[in-house]
Amino acid sequence: MTDSAATSGRHVVLVLAAGALFGTAGTAAAYGPEGASSASVGFMRLAVGALALVAIMPFVGGRWRSLPGLWRRPAIWVMAVGAAMYQPFFFGAVERSGVALSTLVTVGIGPVYAGLLGWAFLRHRPTRAWVLATLVAVVGLVLRSWGELRLGDGAGLLMALVAGLGAASYVVAAKHELDRGGHAVELPGAAYLLGSVLLVPLVLRESLAWVATPSGLALALYLGVVTMALANVFAVLGIRGMAPGPASTLLLADPLTATVLGVVVLGETLSPIAVVGLVLVLVGLVLQAYALRPEDASTDGPVPAL
Repeated sequence: MTDSAATSGRHVVLVLAAGALFGTAGTAAAYGPEGASSASVGFMRLAVGALALVAIMPFVGGRWRSLPGLWRRPAIWVMAVGAAMYQPFFFGAVERSGVALSTLVTVGIGPVYAGLLGWAFLRHRPTRAWVLATLVAVVGLVLRSWGELRLGDGAGLLMALVAGLGAASYVVAAKHELDRGGHAVELPGAAYLLGSVLLVPLVLRESLAWVATPSGLALALYLGVVTMALANVFAVLGIRGMAPGPASTLLLADPLTATVLGVVVLGETLSPIAVVGLVLVLVGLVLQAYALRPEDASTDGPVPAL
């Protein structure tokens, strides 16, 4: 049976839900304390997410004693490095090239990376349906960001590309472990714990005093528990039924959600071309979800090698 043959509406909904939860992070951060640096917020998000997953592990069929064995697996290290590298590289890109361009490049390149890495390492051949859906969604992202883009320096663009690679590597490595029977909570829990340790040297000079404030504690808990722990459990459960490329395309629900929340909650305004861009992102998500429907599994799904 191919992965797409196992894809159900439940898998699609779970990945879309994960993307939507990811997309609430920016709005939540807007209500955080002013003294919170981007690097420290990224570290706390990963660390709190790891602790939350480890805490619930025994209650959802996971085992703490499985963690040392997982840390000896190469794919878990890829997941950990991917999760860890996303934080400093993305925030560094934002500092150098601005939010719009950094988000566009990081998020937009993710499905491309995931599709190519899944093809190279897991032998999931890209399909025309995935290419079309991804192209439509990425064009939509470009239009959404039109007028807000500033190039900055070349280092910022490079850092955004690296951040996107980190996120895609995480997805592909997670799919590899899931295909081997990995547990949906043990996998991200082990990866985030290890990733948090890898980030410690980068935040030693950062102040974490903001976490002790009511708004800071609420921000750390929300980002860690909801936008990392819960969102990634949804993502992992959904990825179980599809290839990395389509999963990463569906995760573009992240910028769609972030933009809608920016307008509704933060009072941001959109230009007409940005609205067209959002519609195209939505169309891309619908196309990808439609392509994954079970009845078209024999023609539209990724084809793993025998």
